[in-house]
Amino acid sequence: MKEMMAPGTNMSPCNGEIENGFCKGNMSAIEENQEVSDGLSQPNAGKPPRNHPGMRHCISQASLGATSALEPNTVMLGLKSPSSDNCAYVPIFRSGSYSEMGPKQYMEDEHIRIDNLREQVDESKGLLSQGAYYGVFDGHGGIDAASFTQNNLLSFILEDSHFPSMVKKAVRNAFQKADNTLADTKSLDSSSGTTALIALILGRTMLIANAGDSRAVLGKRGRAIELSKDHKPNATSEKLRIEKLGGVIFDGYLNGQLSVARALGDWHIKGAKGSKDLLISDPEFEEVVLSEEDEFLIIGCDGLWDVMSSQYAVTIVRKELMLHNDPEKCSKFLVKEALKRNCCDNLTVLVICFSPDPPPRIEIPKTTRRRSISAEGLDLLKGC
Repeated sequence: MKEMMAPGTNMSPCNGEIENGFCKGNMSAIEENQEVSDGLSQPNAGKPPRNHPGMRHCISQASLGATSALEPNTVMLGLKSPSSDNCAYVPIFRSGSYSEMGPKQYMEDEHIRIDNLREQVDESKGLLSQGAYYGVFDGHGGIDAASFTQNNLLSFILEDSHFPSMVKKAVRNAFQKADNTLADTKSLDSSSGTTALIALILGRTMLIANAGDSRAVLGKRGRAIELSKDHKPNATSEKLRIEKLGGVIFDGYLNGQLSVARALGDWHIKGAKGSKDLLISDPEFEEVVLSEEDEFLIIGCDGLWDVMSSQYAVTIVRKELMLHNDPEKCSKFLVKEALKRNCCDNLTVLVICFSPDPPPRIEIPKTTRRRSISAEGLDLLKGC
């Protein structure tokens, strides 16, 4: 597990004009052509049902306020620009995480939390707006791939020549570089693999990149908004792609071997580099411009979502935040709840809050009619 605290919030000076959260003087070499944004997918319905020694947990907080030198809606180039609505809103990042090995013999999950991204970015990049970075890496066939990706993926993004002008392209290149390096590095087990889901937040713009079956869910005033797709072999789009290339799916497993359709590593399954493989490492993207209604983000490995719907997780986290306002305790609660539901996998959960305050109470209009409906069902109806 890797995490970093965010002690300082002072913005570095800029001698030139400030534009889009970057020092204009530092961006003379930025290309004008921007990568075409991936189409936004509609929120999906939550997926329900799929013990114990060994656990790890942590908490970090950072208050990253706006400065007088910046417009509060500054974002990175290459991402969706915030609208004029809620222009005064500035997210404040704080996060917590919790992991348990569950009934598995080994712990193969890794994750990372960075509440203050500016501390990781070289000054030459000219990053002046607040930012954060989070990720969950669900390993299989050993820990090598998950540990390597956790330790290096962010560096690959920041070092890419397209960052920060074309962020999506930089992230896509970083996924490909990590995948290829897993094949080339002899000290790593090339048969080890990992899923990868990251959240890169720059200003108010949050970019989700996912390859695998981990999931990111946004809590928006009590509603669950899924920001990633589960890349299972029997998912319609993945199944069509696999079968078109001559692959087969046995009982939900790719060629009867792997329960995911996208992953980094697993070079014993993939063909030569550059060829069209049944198992790919290309991430799918989703962008969100954060507003005051966006309260928190949940990132969890498939072990959580196998036994719990997205809406139920959001309902639990919102209720717990209103009680103690501690994202670490929320993460732990979700893991313990999943274990009670007989989760049979490693468990890792991150909860990222966008405000220092707990979620506000939602007033439900009183009615004289008696209703027979659960709190979770009521949240689902409100979402509709």
